[in-house]
Amino acid sequence: MIMVRGKACKGQGLISPKVKRQAGLSFAQNPFFDRIWYSFLIICCAFITLSLSSCAQKKSVVMNDKKIVIYQLLPRLFGNKNTANIPYGTIEQNGSGKFNDITDKALDGLKELHVNYVWYTGALAHASLTDYSAYGIKVDDADVVKGRAGSPYAIRDYYDVNPDLAVDVKNRMQEFEALVQRSHAKNLKVIIDFVPNHVARSYHSYAKPENIVDFGAQDDVSKGFSPQNDFYYTPKQPFVAPNGPKNTPIANLQDGKFEENPAKATGNNVFSPTPKYDDWYETIKLNYGVDYQNGEQQYFDPIPPVWLKMRDILVYWTKKGIDGFRCDMAEMVPIAFWNWVIPQVKQVNPDLIFLGEAYNPKVYKQYLEEGKFDYLYDKVGLYDGLKRLIRNEPNADVKDIRQVWQVESAGFGQHMLRFLENHDEERIASAGFAGKAELALPAMVVSATLGSGPVMLYFGQEVGEPAKGAEGFGGDDNRTSIFDYWGVPEHQKWMNNGAFDGAKLDADQLKLRAFYQQLMKITSQSDAIAEGGMYEVPQTGNMNNRMYAFIRSSAKQRLLVVVNFDRTKSLEANIEIPDNILKLKSSSPVTDLLTDRKLNIPPGTSIPVNMGPVSAQIIAF
Repeated sequence: MIMVRGKACKGQGLISPKVKRQAGLSFAQNPFFDRIWYSFLIICCAFITLSLSSCAQKKSVVMNDKKIVIYQLLPRLFGNKNTANIPYGTIEQNGSGKFNDITDKALDGLKELHVNYVWYTGALAHASLTDYSAYGIKVDDADVVKGRAGSPYAIRDYYDVNPDLAVDVKNRMQEFEALVQRSHAKNLKVIIDFVPNHVARSYHSYAKPENIVDFGAQDDVSKGFSPQNDFYYTPKQPFVAPNGPKNTPIANLQDGKFEENPAKATGNNVFSPTPKYDDWYETIKLNYGVDYQNGEQQYFDPIPPVWLKMRDILVYWTKKGIDGFRCDMAEMVPIAFWNWVIPQVKQVNPDLIFLGEAYNPKVYKQYLEEGKFDYLYDKVGLYDGLKRLIRNEPNADVKDIRQVWQVESAGFGQHMLRFLENHDEERIASAGFAGKAELALPAMVVSATLGSGPVMLYFGQEVGEPAKGAEGFGGDDNRTSIFDYWGVPEHQKWMNNGAFDGAKLDADQLKLRAFYQQLMKITSQSDAIAEGGMYEVPQTGNMNNRMYAFIRSSAKQRLLVVVNFDRTKSLEANIEIPDNILKLKSSSPVTDLLTDRKLNIPPGTSIPVNMGPVSAQIIAF
């Protein structure tokens, strides 16, 4: 195993004999100087120790919360005050948020939501149609860029940050580093994307360290597959970009003349020179030593060059103070790579977290145990089941919740990330999802309390952003565009032109945000949620398949969580508490934590519940 060492703090190291000689000091030559030198050495050592301690304090971020609460935001959208919102608009027309827009006041607003990790999506340099040639960056080709701003997952330079996000493009890295420092000063840890499966078709690193070799620079392009190549090729066949819609404002820029010969395989495992428009045609698949066209034979010895390059990238960002990586499409990269790389990078910072985007429940356990991930998406299980309940679909049933924690992630539920929104999914308040943010409140309670693993919010979720309209490449798809320059209207009301005080939110939005504040407070501070056991309350009273209750209990706390997804019926039940839970430490008086309301419930072995449609309670007893 190759050992990876962290960067030493300034001042670290011992004074060498060479320095003493240059200072004219010699223990053997003069006892007087000997004593002076000894005193000088003691003082230096003390100074070095203090310096190291100071350095460690500056770099460390102490998180006293019991549970991870992640807030995902795109700096390009989060800080954008421009309200023009012209479909396919340029950065000059529609504007772009900057790293500097995420001010101390903005971070205080996240702290109000009891967030302790911030995922800065799209921070790394990716392909776009904005011209930065004046700064030595080649202009990207519209034939292989989605939207004006481009996909954050078509990385153009792993060692650089997105120039769109800088006030002074020349100092873009310093502005990003300052954001990391601001976040840490607010006791917030920082997550960025790690996109290991593919890169932009225009990939070229202008910012890489001197000893780094670019992807593909040493490839033998005459071979379709070689374990020593970074990419896959279709020898002697040029790449042909797919034809896009002819009626868009950027259609005139798409001339079909992007040159790539021989063609490289496309990111979503398309080994053809002619990917389709709905493929990830703007990206190139990276080669981890798997020959997909010959039975997925694996060539991991010697270590493929891509493995080494990716390790160097992760170490580079870790040394810049990054606290975690959200690993895009983790299942499209061999488990063997994760098993190899994650322990090495954690030698630089043992507190790093690796969060994998995963969609196959059959391999969750393998990616956690063998792949060494800390957390995985719980999308296919919990999210999909909760979405059916929120939407009141005919086949919606709370048995899906039971299936998740009792079967699908039984034994490792603490490693599953729960959420109701992210950049890939429809906005809850969108017409295509629920149409109203409040319809998801019971589901959000389940997401936050079902396990001890992380819970995530997506910026604007807490004020009911509906993602109306067609921003550009994605069309009117109920999602906030990740491909275009855009202002996010309901979020902008909370942002209030940079005041970040919510002054423009209406009463319903303020109430919604207050709900998220209280729920995340409970979630991040609860001992029962972080460490407690799980007990499913049997159906009782008038409970139907749209109603669910469970108890989270530890030696310090007992919580009864009750949710009612039914759109028309109230939930009325007398919930019996098992003897083994009654013996645990009680909270007195009995309180609905979501409202801080004391419940007038006499001591006993049961808790009466009477809840209206689409509601939730978290009762401490």
